[in-house]
Amino acid sequence: MTVSGPVLHAPVLRDAGRPASAAPPRARGRLGTPARVLIGVAALLLATLYLFPLWTIRLVAPQYPEGLGMHIWINTVSGLTPTDLGNINGLNHYIGMRVILPEAIPELSLMPWILAAIIGLGVLSALIGRRAGLVAWLGVYATAALAGMADFWKWGYDYGHNLDAATAIIKVPGMSYQPPLLGSKQLLNFTATSWPSTGGLLAGVSLALAVAALVLAFRKSGETPA
Repeated sequence: MTVSGPVLHAPVLRDAGRPASAAPPRARGRLGTPARVLIGVAALLLATLYLFPLWTIRLVAPQYPEGLGMHIWINTVSGLTPTDLGNINGLNHYIGMRVILPEAIPELSLMPWILAAIIGLGVLSALIGRRAGLVAWLGVYATAALAGMADFWKWGYDYGHNLDAATAIIKVPGMSYQPPLLGSKQLLNFTATSWPSTGGLLAGVSLALAVAALVLAFRKSGETPA
């Protein structure tokens, strides 16, 4: 005797071998909205460097109690007041230091373009929303920041050490006049201080946001950044 009727088939479990916690293939490497927002804000925050100086160097001495100073921008060097840069160059002449001419510093003509490229790559990384893009952008960003600091130190070293002894009125054997990269330093009767200015501080906030986006991206995936 044959009993006819509907044949019941066991359901086929797809991807049964994949752990329940594993992300679908298409989701791997994708950034969540919070990380993408952080990247976008970090990139756009760098645009403020076109508006504010990166670094400030101040010189204080008994004969200049109000101080003299310079702002280092991404594309120029200016005095804290309209007369400061000229006064600093006049004082530098006594020790044989070269005149500080912004147009004679090639990095200042390149930095605006480098900054624009970093901003553009950051916005692109936020729009694409891939973790690999974030890692690549952060690598470029950090490398450019370190290279900029190294170049700034080299600039100060060159001006402070390569003196023209033939024209120097004040000669102190073994003395150099490199300003500090960070902090304070005594240079003859002047106290020189060097600190990030508004633009430098905003760049630091931008870099912190980019790192936060990276941490957030890896934490969501359950991995640890290398």
